[in-house]
Amino acid sequence: MSVQLDAQGNLRHLLTTEGLPRELLTRILDTAGSFSGVIGKSVKKVPLLRGRTIINLFFEPSTRTRTTFELAAQRLSADVLNIDVASSSTSKGESLLDMLRNLEAMQCDAFVVRHADSGAAEFIARHAAPGVAVVNAGDGRHAHPTQALLDAFTIRHEKGALEPLTIAIVGDILHSRVARSQIHALRGLGAGEIRAIAPRTLQPRGIEQLGVRLYEDMDAGLEGADVVIMLRLQRERMRGALLPSEGEFFSRYGLTEQRLERTHPQAIVMHPGPVNRGVELDPRVADGPRSVILQQVTNGIAVRMAVMSMVLGGQGEAAPASIEEVAG
Repeated sequence: MSVQLDAQGNLRHLLTTEGLPRELLTRILDTAGSFSGVIGKSVKKVPLLRGRTIINLFFEPSTRTRTTFELAAQRLSADVLNIDVASSSTSKGESLLDMLRNLEAMQCDAFVVRHADSGAAEFIARHAAPGVAVVNAGDGRHAHPTQALLDAFTIRHEKGALEPLTIAIVGDILHSRVARSQIHALRGLGAGEIRAIAPRTLQPRGIEQLGVRLYEDMDAGLEGADVVIMLRLQRERMRGALLPSEGEFFSRYGLTEQRLERTHPQAIVMHPGPVNRGVELDPRVADGPRSVILQQVTNGIAVRMAVMSMVLGGQGEAAPASIEEVAG
């Protein structure tokens, strides 16, 4: 935990949502709310990170996450460098630490890291030069903190206070770094009830200890829920026959219009993407009036702007004034 925060309790890095104090989680969402007002204006840039350099260091393929991080940095007026790790010197034998030192020698200020190995972002944060910030954009099965924060931001924007809400997280929880980060963030923000719905083979051992109610029956788990978060079925991380087929998964755990009727009449539907239509979601639900999936993508830019501005020194205090000054 001390790796993430400085002596004053401000963000040095963002590696996980686990253990972040409620006041800090709320400050991130409030700062993102200030930035979200810029996104719809004709002048979308603010000068908070002018002269700073942010490097997107992605060891796993990603389109949506990397693009929103890049847009967020550009809208803060930072310089952005995208490293194609597949064709970098690491494929020729350069170690991760050698790569880190070479990039730091180029006077960068922050790394946004996505890696297949759990703990990779923390490893880089522990070895980064003083003053260089690290933001975890997803590491193995461990964490995806900005996705969890943008989900929490979307829920708060759509539903108001989190305390009265029942939130159901459905699907491949075993392999999902998003689910773990969501549970920690939502619990930290005081969400009323968090439910985890999954087949037995995709339930992590001991997940109830995180403060969630576990369901194997989808219909029972959805009853009266205010928010339904569907997760991607992550075939690439599965070993062995954890599921009979995608068709069988959809028949038992796919969100259809009929199943959605079990939720609260104003319930919203979310998905961190990319959506496997006909596997996790019926297309009519994914594109229906209760879906806020595209809003999640938009909100991701504001949340990532907030995080990057905070780890690089602006702890959410000056952001609103600067935004109003620039965007008018």
